[in-house]
Amino acid sequence: MADNPRGAMFRVLEPDRHARVTYAELFFDLVFVFAVTQLSHTLLHHFTPLGAVQVTLLFLAVWWVWVYTTWVTNWLDPGLTPVRILLFLLMLGGLLLSTSIPKAFEERGLWFAGAYAAMQIGRTAFWLLATPNHRTPVRHNAVRILVWFGVSAVLWILGGIAEGERRLYFWMAALAIEYVAPAVRFWTPRLGFSSIEAWSVEGGHMAERCSLFIIIALGEALVVNGATFAELTWTQENVAAFLSALAGSIAIWWIYFNRGAEAGAEMISKSVESGRVARLTYTYLHMPIVAGIILAAVADELVLKHPGGHADGKTVLATVCGPLLFLIGTILFKHTIRGFLQLSHIGGIVALAAMGWFGRDLSPLWLSILTTAIMIAVAVWESLSLRAKPEA
Repeated sequence: MADNPRGAMFRVLEPDRHARVTYAELFFDLVFVFAVTQLSHTLLHHFTPLGAVQVTLLFLAVWWVWVYTTWVTNWLDPGLTPVRILLFLLMLGGLLLSTSIPKAFEERGLWFAGAYAAMQIGRTAFWLLATPNHRTPVRHNAVRILVWFGVSAVLWILGGIAEGERRLYFWMAALAIEYVAPAVRFWTPRLGFSSIEAWSVEGGHMAERCSLFIIIALGEALVVNGATFAELTWTQENVAAFLSALAGSIAIWWIYFNRGAEAGAEMISKSVESGRVARLTYTYLHMPIVAGIILAAVADELVLKHPGGHADGKTVLATVCGPLLFLIGTILFKHTIRGFLQLSHIGGIVALAAMGWFGRDLSPLWLSILTTAIMIAVAVWESLSLRAKPEA
């Protein structure tokens, strides 16, 4: 690897061939199966306005630490022992982070904040040390990010020490700093703004990594639904609810992966501004997609346990807003790929919004069945429209 002009620990890129996702990266992702489970269960047990805000904040933190690791392993080669050791250490931090999620706003706040800050700063410091001196723009980018994470880490730790609402405010400020940073290109004194050219990525690898996170979220939903269903006394209603949940997951998979994921990978691979595309399409726009899948999993568990009677407010909210968030994220994602808004998705968004209007008049089971039917209709509609327009 010594003759690699990108640096000894950087991936060696081959023309017309995208960098594969390594087994070490897949192993690292297993931690986030647990993290997604913790998020959905925490929301399920704290389904209040305050609980929703807290879980949203925790989700944004989990997504941010994962996606930044994806960016770094897009450049560094996880096939090398030092990079693998970095991923294993990040797995330890990720387990501490994940196990702290249910009590993050109680007695484990400092554990959550410490694990998060250590992962973000430690990974960025490793990237800086692994970058050779002759790659000045990349080293400057690492320094910029280290500065921004250093500032936010102070707020994370202060929030971990604080209690009550003060913790929430500190952590909201920390996340706001981190989410604004890429939009302002990590401006720092003396170094100024980073250039878009310095953020070029191997597009196929980035697209595949984010697609795998979608699989993680869907897999978590299937596992939770199966475990919940296994513990129930099987009746016609909860069997129907289980089938509806499975069909809904299949529809979500179809909407995202049927040509959309592959088209995204092809588009970013050919883009001359792959860094800009990755920042918008895979860093920001995938957040509502994943959040929608997590919320849909919460809805499935609520319906499985209580399929009869009238749907309460939280069941309506979860059952409708999960697919709605997913479709909003997906239509924006596909807009960046195809250059137009998918009519099938617009129809699904309107139908789901209407469903939320009279959802309380339905039983949880029928609410689930109808939202699943909407998602299936979106999947079929899009498939037929794209078959009619092969150039889309």
